[in-house]
Amino acid sequence: MNYCHQHNLVEPDKAGTERKYGVRIRLPEGDTFSRLLGTEWERVRWYATEQERDRAYDDIANRHGYYRKTDTPTQILEKIIR
Repeated sequence: MNYCHQHNLVEPDKAGTERKYGVRIRLPEGDTFSRLLGTEWERVRWYATEQERDRAYDDIANRHGYYRKTDTPTQILEKIIR
């Protein structure tokens, strides 16, 4: 199933699962995109297992096909544990 809204990021069958492994996504200081999102913008996504988190981290860090050839994403990714 494709999710198109932020509140749909949790799969219903995993909603009650404890998630203690996370990926923090933020912008570097001075990034021009922060003019739109604000200088304090960040997102954290939580996962039940370290392996699940590491797969998601690799996917987020990968340069996706929808970027233009001249686009260079500047997000900062950090693996975290609660």
